[in-house]
Amino acid sequence: MPSAVAPRPAHDSARQQGSEQSFARHSLQLYATEAYQPLGEALLAHGGFDAGVVEGRLFPDGERYRRIVSVADGRDVILLGGTIDDKNTLELYDLACALVHRGAHTLTLVIPFFGYQTMERAVRPGEVVVAKARARLLSSIPLAGSGNRAVLLDLHSEGITHYFSDPIRPVHLYAQDVVLELIRELAAETGAGSFVLGATDAGRAKWVEHLANHLGVDAAFVFKRRLDGERTEVTAMAADVHGREVVLYDDMIRTGGSLLGAAQAYLDAGATGVSAVCTHGVFPGNALAKLEMSGLLRAVAATDSHPNARALAGSFLRVRSIAGLLHDFLIPDPAQAPEP
Repeated sequence: MPSAVAPRPAHDSARQQGSEQSFARHSLQLYATEAYQPLGEALLAHGGFDAGVVEGRLFPDGERYRRIVSVADGRDVILLGGTIDDKNTLELYDLACALVHRGAHTLTLVIPFFGYQTMERAVRPGEVVVAKARARLLSSIPLAGSGNRAVLLDLHSEGITHYFSDPIRPVHLYAQDVVLELIRELAAETGAGSFVLGATDAGRAKWVEHLANHLGVDAAFVFKRRLDGERTEVTAMAADVHGREVVLYDDMIRTGGSLLGAAQAYLDAGATGVSAVCTHGVFPGNALAKLEMSGLLRAVAATDSHPNARALAGSFLRVRSIAGLLHDFLIPDPAQAPEP
């Protein structure tokens, strides 16, 4: 899969920030899907939003009833929710359509975790590119009075933004500052004077090198080949980690097969210990328990972009919220606005 791309240059970021401010002229109203209620509450705690209320219940046959209780007419509406599965994706879509019909002035979908990134491109003829199909679905949401946009966080593939089409405008937001805080936190816990920032595979090399430069540390890379849906094999390493702590970074941890393979390779090369940081902690089933029981990792850290990370947080899994990051993006500080 394509590697992560470093943030846009400062002049591009300034233009983007100026554009985003046009979505925050009016009082902001915040809604969240059921799975993202905890993150929604954390975002509300930062201030600047009115809480939108949705009434819902389940019919005996499994169909869901939902009603937008709050008055959305003329409001700049934020809808927080992730496409973590089909059920949550449809909830996001249904609420978005209803909010537009309720008269939203602008509609911003905040999607901390955009799922379907396993199938973000076709490898064999006839394969369904689900990420593209879901982007098209969200693009079909009716147009709010002054526009729709979708804010996507640390995408596994930069190209996913190009799957969206008018009338929705995709924005790729980077969680770099939160990730750097997590890396520093895990590194400090080891007590080592210095550490190496490692990649789980060559596909993440460019982004890991970018983060390492910000931290002022060395970067390390492993090369792998995929054996099947869950297993990978490390084939080579580009680093000297002997006698040093390694903090691994990957944008997403699912089953953790690649992570464990990389951790074993670094330990075999003489690393004194390995920890791991990711933006998106998916951890399906007993994936996190397997990582802990492997004995290969000191700790794992993630943001709360996926609801599973919040639910599983504990002594082994450290979780830091992206609520502040989202707040600062959605309600820019006027003092930091670019000059006309």
